[in-house]
Amino acid sequence: MPLSLAAALRFLRANAVTAVSLLAAALSFLLVEAPGAWWRAIDLRTLNLLFCLMVVVAGLRGCALFRVLAQSLLAGRTRFRSLAHTLVQLPFWISMVATNDVALIALVPFAIYALDRLGLRRRLPGLVALQTVAANLGSIATPVGNPQNLFLYTAYAIPAADFFAATLPVAFGGALLLFALTHALRDEPIDFHFEHRRTLAHPRKAVLCGALFLLCLLTVFRLLPHGWLFGIVLGATLLFYRAALRGVDYGLLLTFVGFFVFSGNLGRIPAVDALLGRLLEDHAQATAALASQVLSNVPAAILLSPFTDDWAGLLWGADIGAFGTPVASLASLISLGLYLREPDARPWRYLLLFTLLNLAFLCVLSALTLIL
Repeated sequence: MPLSLAAALRFLRANAVTAVSLLAAALSFLLVEAPGAWWRAIDLRTLNLLFCLMVVVAGLRGCALFRVLAQSLLAGRTRFRSLAHTLVQLPFWISMVATNDVALIALVPFAIYALDRLGLRRRLPGLVALQTVAANLGSIATPVGNPQNLFLYTAYAIPAADFFAATLPVAFGGALLLFALTHALRDEPIDFHFEHRRTLAHPRKAVLCGALFLLCLLTVFRLLPHGWLFGIVLGATLLFYRAALRGVDYGLLLTFVGFFVFSGNLGRIPAVDALLGRLLEDHAQATAALASQVLSNVPAAILLSPFTDDWAGLLWGADIGAFGTPVASLASLISLGLYLREPDARPWRYLLLFTLLNLAFLCVLSALTLIL
């Protein structure tokens, strides 16, 4: 088998959602008589922003910023409940600016390391489940917190004030429940010290990434053209920090392309357009939340967006839809995979705790949106 083909097959096996999206896009051409200018369905602004944000966050992670932050907050003599609050609150806040995926990739291994050092691995399933909920919850708050927020914020040109009015009450209302559940954990004294203190690696590169992140925010809020941002980020990283480009999730970018094309072709089928239009007219939130349980919330948001003008219902549905099955959010699959790598992992205990927590948040957050 040619090397390039073998590499492509390995990539697709490791990125199942990407493979499904590309297959769906290819098959969708069989459903339409005249696809027309199908490439117009691809939202370049969303792809540019997502690429640039992933480059910046990968660069900051490579500088050990998140590990340094965590170590500075955790060291010393304290109690388990205080440690748990820190380990749960960190992904909540970090996910607002660095996405829920990155927050969990950085902090779930850190939680595993901390509890292993303390001899408290039995408490790992509950803590990782809480971290997962925290990352999905915090990511609701901002346009850059997760990919579906960025896509919907861009696709619907949502005014910033309207976006935050819709998301902040949900995120911080859920944060109260998250705090209460974390505070209910059984407490005990602990003494935590690090054998090797982490320091910020490559400080100049960290400053560069910080500056590029500010440019990303300016572009998100439509103060800088996305084409300029792409050129600046790509040029700066090629010149000064090429390693950051290797940290980009190119599979996620291809997933977006696949579902953009798929949804665009579906919209050209009159029967599908009419059916989804009727379904989403009065039930955008419920439809998006239910679709997320099977498709994951990012593909669900992309697929449903052409068929409704109810951006708030779709936004709430995709974000709240993250709380449910493990596949409802790609971030949830990340933390599940990280936990299952542990030799003493207890998958059924973890899945039970994860399901109970997610059902609680799904119900509470859904009820909260009814009064907003």
